[in-house]
Amino acid sequence: MMHTIDLRGAQPTAAELLALVPRSRSDVAAAEPVAAELIADVRARGAEALLDQSERFDGVRPESLRVPRAHLDEAAAGLDPAVADAARESIRRVREACAAQVPPPGRTVLGEGAVVEQRWQPVGRVGLYVPGGKAVYPSSVIMNVVPAQVAGVGSIAIASPPQPDHGGRVHPTILGIAALLGVDEVYAMGGAGAIGAFAYGLPDEGMDPVQVVTGPGNRFVAAGKRVVRGVVGIDAEAGPTDILVIADGAADPDLVAADLVSQAEHDELAAAVLVTDDEALAARVSERLTARQAATRHAERVRASLTGEQSATVLVDDLAQAAAFANAFGPEHLEIQVDDPDAVLALIENAGAIFIGPFSPVSLGDYSAGSNHVLPTGGHARFSSGLSAATFLRPQQVVRYDEQGLAGVASGIDALALAEQLPAHAEAVRARFGG
Repeated sequence: MMHTIDLRGAQPTAAELLALVPRSRSDVAAAEPVAAELIADVRARGAEALLDQSERFDGVRPESLRVPRAHLDEAAAGLDPAVADAARESIRRVREACAAQVPPPGRTVLGEGAVVEQRWQPVGRVGLYVPGGKAVYPSSVIMNVVPAQVAGVGSIAIASPPQPDHGGRVHPTILGIAALLGVDEVYAMGGAGAIGAFAYGLPDEGMDPVQVVTGPGNRFVAAGKRVVRGVVGIDAEAGPTDILVIADGAADPDLVAADLVSQAEHDELAAAVLVTDDEALAARVSERLTARQAATRHAERVRASLTGEQSATVLVDDLAQAAAFANAFGPEHLEIQVDDPDAVLALIENAGAIFIGPFSPVSLGDYSAGSNHVLPTGGHARFSSGLSAATFLRPQQVVRYDEQGLAGVASGIDALALAEQLPAHAEAVRARFGG
């Protein structure tokens, strides 16, 4: 079902591995001009532009952009009790895991009267995007809101596309989870226009701009983030999801297949990659993929994903080569299902989140592990990380020097300032000592 990349007997360089990595042709750059046009329209026409965009792209025109408090309360009351209980437990776990991501303040004494303090200051206001395309993602509400709350963000706004099936309202499950989390500023808006509204605000709606925008979305959402980056901070340009499984002969082929299918059901462009040193295992996984794809609800979507150029079975000589390929791929989700997972883990450098052993499927991380499921896609794990409390924190250094502390470095400042031909820098220090 998936095409095969055979690396056995080869020793590709790092550059060659990067060239071999399978990728979808989801091009954020191609969507950027459209996103820029939509954002410019929002800046020019405000709420009316967003309402027009909803009608054009979502097939419905919401009665209002700001979700009334009554709709949030109604949605919370209407939550399926099992969903509400599961959400509360997920919130508890994510909140506890996020607490470990907040660094303690630090104080460094560099000499008598010379102190540098380190503090972590949250941004004041954030905009969190929750997609509403092929599926409903109340879990993304949790994964975006909780780390912002743990970081100490005081003002949180959520945007999610209006749903034709719900009379132009945001999906009630998303609203219900937002209410559980205590968020009452929710907007029925989606796509690049929503990202523009976050970045520049909507004066006609009384909506202030935010400082950071986070959350997954389609390529137009990703392109919108690219357009506003620099006006606001962003978490990442999220694209189609991906999973890479490193497995050896000890792995259960049916579990490997189940996990590949679980991510393939997200999107036709989702990437599912198996890397193994056991050709017999690869054959058994292929058999189970065929069976599971045929039996699952989104069979055609899964088939398109698994047969796409972005999905592959990669055959390697050993698990060290498997780890090297994984590092080149930079998976959003990396599963290690081998006899000695810690030996492979020691070789892994690039991954959004790592799942060890047969009882740590990616689905666990999507909902209830306590880890965050907003992760870098498209190989971005090679240079960036997933959403966390740290996303909303800025390290700030507080400098406390007294006269003695400054005197101890005055001559050095003088020498360096003059070497850089910035004499006023030196003069600012000399002025404090009568110079």
